[in-house]
Amino acid sequence: MPTDVIMPQMGESIFEGTITKWLKKAGDAVQKDEPLFEISTDKVDAEIPSPVAGVLSEIKVAEGATVQINTVVAVVSEPGATAPSPVSRAPKSGQTSAQKAAPAKPAPAKAPSPELPSSQANASSATGGTEIVMPQMGESIFEGTITKWLKKPGDTVQKDEPLFEISTDKVDAEIPSPAAGTLTEIKVPEGTTVQINTVVAVIGGAAAETEPASAPAPKPDAAAKEVQPASQPAAPAGSRLRSSPLVRRIAKENQIDLTQVAGTGSSGRITKEDILRYLSEHEPEEVARPAVAPAAPGAAAPQPQPGELVPLSRMRAIIAQRMVQSVQTSPHVHTVFKIDMTRVVRLREREKARFEEQNGVKLTYMPFIAAAAIEALRKFPIVNASMENGALRYHRNINLGIAVALDWGLLVPVIKQAEERSFLGLARAIADLAERARTKKLMPDETSGNTFTLTNSGIFGEEFGTPIINQPDSAILAIGALKKEPVVLTDADGNDTIAIRSMQHFCLGFDHRTIDGADAGKFMGEFKQVLEAWDKEIG
Repeated sequence: MPTDVIMPQMGESIFEGTITKWLKKAGDAVQKDEPLFEISTDKVDAEIPSPVAGVLSEIKVAEGATVQINTVVAVVSEPGATAPSPVSRAPKSGQTSAQKAAPAKPAPAKAPSPELPSSQANASSATGGTEIVMPQMGESIFEGTITKWLKKPGDTVQKDEPLFEISTDKVDAEIPSPAAGTLTEIKVPEGTTVQINTVVAVIGGAAAETEPASAPAPKPDAAAKEVQPASQPAAPAGSRLRSSPLVRRIAKENQIDLTQVAGTGSSGRITKEDILRYLSEHEPEEVARPAVAPAAPGAAAPQPQPGELVPLSRMRAIIAQRMVQSVQTSPHVHTVFKIDMTRVVRLREREKARFEEQNGVKLTYMPFIAAAAIEALRKFPIVNASMENGALRYHRNINLGIAVALDWGLLVPVIKQAEERSFLGLARAIADLAERARTKKLMPDETSGNTFTLTNSGIFGEEFGTPIINQPDSAILAIGALKKEPVVLTDADGNDTIAIRSMQHFCLGFDHRTIDGADAGKFMGEFKQVLEAWDKEIG
């Protein structure tokens, strides 16, 4: 009996993988647990073993293709079975392999990205066009609300051009078009909530056909790779870049323009070795940085008229529900500390021009505050813990939520494993997540998994706020306004003087089931000490 081989899930938050290499070809005999193919995800590269012994009778997904987990990528038949002619089918650009190879069981879909929309379109045999479906924006998300159509029927759309905006209980996002063509029909109007996989629009006409995949180039053998010059030409302008999620993550973290990296994989695909080689051969100042266009200013939302009854937006309704739930779940206690930020303020003023010029990101106060919070959380892990089924869960990592105020609500993107990041890494992550929150480019996985949250209400001038805990955290730190004040200073001999200092209030809201007042005070004392005596490198 034939056995389907599927794309495995390589981690809790991983929903797709790229097949980087087939280690067997169609017709080859394979043993159980013998390596069958290699994959790359944004977390790990791995060899995937065969689940059974037999003959590799069919390869359904070509090298270089990225597919959803649980997608059937190959078939292993019993020994002696007649193998069909070898087939290696790459998906057309804009059409995922999941549409060509039926999954063994329903798989949670990852949110579509600008580079490769997730299964969001189905070929319509009746019209020859492309059906656009409501995408699944996370493992536990089963519906979404269309908040805005960015095109109207009759408009021409380009592949990957934003087509409509949606809102779920995890994230707001722009959904790109999976194909080029004409928007012939809108089936679901703005403001309507529909189930995932519901057809919401149709792109028709010959132009809706997705571009064909390029024919695979012959793979160089090992000897050829060894002598291949490092200075071979990179991808020509306008050509389609092929790379794995891991490669894209490395490029993003190091601000590398992938068009400058020569790919040695199939069809010019950029491999992990290619980008690591590029990094090793270029000094930091030589690394090609992608040009970043300024964000277009958003249109102002219409103001409600006096006496008008305005229904809550989906995001506003969800925020309301969660705030009530948090207050009902956790007995909230707050403690406020006033911290002398003068040392940090002077350092920032002295270094901000150099920092931005050298690193390509503005030097704000938030990475100082985040770094101080992380250090305090390391010393007092109870503040990073969560109540779970009547017990305490001490989290292995510090996943730092950063609240971002938007014109249409509030989002809390999360820096995963924040304790492993340098100061510069924190600064880049904070800027990146905030920008993508405002431009609706966040993925669902980037707004979950928080263990501690920062919220900066001080940007509006308030002294301090008493924040509501972002569940399932046990604590949230509110940042007040930074202001100059006269402060009494006492020297080592006990002499008092008055000086102008930069002072800031910080309010810790904590769950009294988990955290005692003494622990909260010790945590805030450590946080205060780190900021007032700042002595860390900032990069």
